[in-house]
Amino acid sequence: MCGIVGYTGPRQAYPIILKGLKRLEYRGYDSSGVALLHEGKLNVYKKKGKVSELEEAMIGKDVVGHLAIGHTRWATHGEPSDRNAHPHTSANGKIAMIHNGIIENYALIKQDLLKKGYTFTSDTDTEVLLNFIEDIQKNNDCTIEEALRIALKRVTGAYCILLIEESNPETIIAARKGSPLVIGIGKGEHFLASDASPIIEYTKEVVYVNDYELAIVKPDELILKNLGNEKITPYITKLDMDLAAIEKGGYEHFMLKEIFEQPSTIFDCLRGRLYAKEGLIKMSGIDENIEHLINANRIMIVACGTSWHAGLVAEYIIEELCRIPVEVEYASEFRYRNPIINKGDVIIAISQSGETADTLVALEKAKENGAFIFGVVNAVGSSIARISNAGAYTHSGPEIGVASTKAFTGQLAVLIMMALSIAKHKKSISDERYSSLLNELEQIPEKVEAILKNSENIKEISEKYKNASDFLFLGRGYNFPIALEGALKLKEISYIHAEGYPAAEMKHGPIALVDENLPVVFIATKDPYHEKIVSNMQEIKARKGKIISIVNEDDMISRELSNDFFSIPITDEITAPLLTVIPLQLMSYYVGISKGIDVDKPRNLAKSVTVE
Repeated sequence: MCGIVGYTGPRQAYPIILKGLKRLEYRGYDSSGVALLHEGKLNVYKKKGKVSELEEAMIGKDVVGHLAIGHTRWATHGEPSDRNAHPHTSANGKIAMIHNGIIENYALIKQDLLKKGYTFTSDTDTEVLLNFIEDIQKNNDCTIEEALRIALKRVTGAYCILLIEESNPETIIAARKGSPLVIGIGKGEHFLASDASPIIEYTKEVVYVNDYELAIVKPDELILKNLGNEKITPYITKLDMDLAAIEKGGYEHFMLKEIFEQPSTIFDCLRGRLYAKEGLIKMSGIDENIEHLINANRIMIVACGTSWHAGLVAEYIIEELCRIPVEVEYASEFRYRNPIINKGDVIIAISQSGETADTLVALEKAKENGAFIFGVVNAVGSSIARISNAGAYTHSGPEIGVASTKAFTGQLAVLIMMALSIAKHKKSISDERYSSLLNELEQIPEKVEAILKNSENIKEISEKYKNASDFLFLGRGYNFPIALEGALKLKEISYIHAEGYPAAEMKHGPIALVDENLPVVFIATKDPYHEKIVSNMQEIKARKGKIISIVNEDDMISRELSNDFFSIPITDEITAPLLTVIPLQLMSYYVGISKGIDVDKPRNLAKSVTVE
């Protein structure tokens, strides 16, 4: 989950590293640091807290150098502190290293090193690995590259590592397994980072490093090798990303910008795929593999967090339209519970980053058992995209805010198109219903735009509830997963305890929480469940709970029962989740900022979970 960045070339490295760390801070912000190499001297600076605190601490320091590595940390081993911040230096002080990941067998290695007289200045597994590398180099009289290769064959866990050494003044040595690494190729210079955001300002030509690969990076040379020391030809990819996409663009926070981008990001997801007038959906990942999909024994959706909620919506939609049994699994549980997977099963993996560690391992396991893997990801060139047999990108663009917003609606749009395409080929949907849903989906960007025009009203209502200690979110059918997502967003961004439930389950326990202080959010759009939802609202009102509802524009009954309401345009129940989630995203944002919380960097969270 940490962010790493490196540079070697003719420019002064420190400004590049600092800017890169700021762009990667969504990956972790417990501490940060930088190591610079200049004229054979290694200078390491690190500081607890956000990158801005490191920047302030660096004023007046020696930051000259054409080679540097930097790190922003999400703490795993050891509390956030100056001493646990990266980069770490080896016992002899000649090597500096940054690391994203977890070394699972670090304790055994540390015991051996302690017996040899090594001492440790931090609580991290990273320092253990670094001294292990130094010990191998010393005992085998080998290069740092060879020592790293030997060490990585003996460690278990996930890693993305950047190493620099005093005796190699122009070289960064990198390696990855399970944590992302991209290398930008410039003219006589190279850039390294966890993702492309620190790189696109300088070059659009990149190489995505694969698992179990080492990179030896010099200003004018990039060598890729496997752990067997065999050279690999780098595959150069062009970035399809603009610098403006990773800037705030006048918004106070990335989260708000990304919420307001949704009319265009959903449109981009549909563009070139959805042809409502012609009655067509064209998606190459589906069209070229339609036999796998229509003949699936079952579909298993594997995801984490917000992506899991998108999977729950997809379960309802696929079973309704395609008549294929669907199971939705937490990737973290799926990989450990020895699931039954057979040839003919289809696994849909959903991930914004395409690097989610648990999801990746779950896919590897499923693929070994003969399942067909379909990836739904946002990040082009990511690990999940590469491991999948087929897939579809959401085209949501970079999502910097830690709480997912536009990536979620992009996932929903892809999954709805996927379900419609399968249903059309299976003939499990009537032509009239198919055509109607295409038209509804095509209108979604415009309807999202209409909701966003009422953001000031949503803000005023949200601020009323900033002092609440608990929230309850209730929905039925396709909107039950949106209740879960609304509760998650509020927890992430405002630190208010919130729970999501199917509305019908309210009387099976959660109603005990209801009093005059509890806000209860109902997703009460007009659908086959509407009368039942109204009954649930009556039950909350009878117990003096505060009702906030999401209602359709013509629904006077739900409005009258509500203390406050958010009005949204009418749409089909299958496309409704694309609309009902928008007010909940905005409510979470406005409650969070009214409490003075940095909503782009909520405590204890990071954007991409690349370690277990």
